[in-house]
Amino acid sequence: MDFNLIVLPGDGVGPEVTTESLKVLAAVGRKYGHGFNLTERLLGGAAIDAEGVAVSEETLKLCKKTDAVLLGAVGGPKWDDPLNKVRPEDGLLELRKALGLFANLRPVKVFPMLIDGTNLKPEVVRDVDFIFVRELTGGLYFGQPKRRWQEGGVRWGVDSMLYSDKEIERIVRVGFELARTRKKQLISVDKANVLESSRLWRQVAVEVAQDYPDVTLEHMLVDACSMRIIQNPRYLDVLVTENTFGDILTDESSMLAGSMGMLPSASLAGVPRTGQATFGLYEPIHGSAPRRAGQNLANPIATILSVAMMLRHSFALETEAKAVEDAVDAVLNAGHRTYDIMSQGKHKVGTQEMGDLIAGEVER
Repeated sequence: MDFNLIVLPGDGVGPEVTTESLKVLAAVGRKYGHGFNLTERLLGGAAIDAEGVAVSEETLKLCKKTDAVLLGAVGGPKWDDPLNKVRPEDGLLELRKALGLFANLRPVKVFPMLIDGTNLKPEVVRDVDFIFVRELTGGLYFGQPKRRWQEGGVRWGVDSMLYSDKEIERIVRVGFELARTRKKQLISVDKANVLESSRLWRQVAVEVAQDYPDVTLEHMLVDACSMRIIQNPRYLDVLVTENTFGDILTDESSMLAGSMGMLPSASLAGVPRTGQATFGLYEPIHGSAPRRAGQNLANPIATILSVAMMLRHSFALETEAKAVEDAVDAVLNAGHRTYDIMSQGKHKVGTQEMGDLIAGEVER
């Protein structure tokens, strides 16, 4: 089978980890007889420098015509001036909105061989395996009004956490569908004790739950959820939440796995169902880490696992996705570690060597 893929390496370590993930994808193609047609485009700071915009109209058009999009990372201190009219992150937000990528899946899994690599006690993180379903195209990041102004010698700024019932319904439904494939438990995270948008969120979640009598729905305030992630993460299985809460909670959750370099993500334009292809954008949850760029240090595993999610959700290749995940397990079990997950007695490797090891394991 042949598939078309747009590659957006981005900034910082993005190009490095993307290169290694494509190395693994090529190994999948050779072993299973697939062809992956790659088109590389600019996004973020790289696009600002070369094209004057964080994402060009041509790039958006190409992304709309492809089977999936693979992204590295965007941003860096070069473009961080708060007075800049165009920022690298603008390209990412525009991409998500233009492609209708409303459902962000962020799995959090603690690998048994890395259980001593976190700041928490092993008995707390052992067997942790849950997934966030984050709404991606609404809330504070997109709501209007959004502006800054000065009045009476005082500077003001406003962002609006705006949601419609339709936006809430479709993301909550993704959560219920995913819960049906796991433990049939769904936690809806909100701030309904304070926010009107969260009260609507909770009301809609209860309404959608009527269509899923086989799934248990629990409501959890976002502050309580942030505590539970550290206190008893094994309690969690599938969580659905709005954009800003999901952004913050998933970064916190990455520390359960020892490093943000271990966690992949998928941003989908539809409800994921087993055996069905859904258009999506795939990226690691870590940022561009500009201080690590060009040093062969960055951990490519999150991006490689994002490729596994792409194989599963956008190409409907479950066997191939599992092969990539098994290859990561095998390399870690053999004791190979990048700097961020390094521990005593293990073999430290760089970005490129980790990619080589995992690609080689796929073809073994």
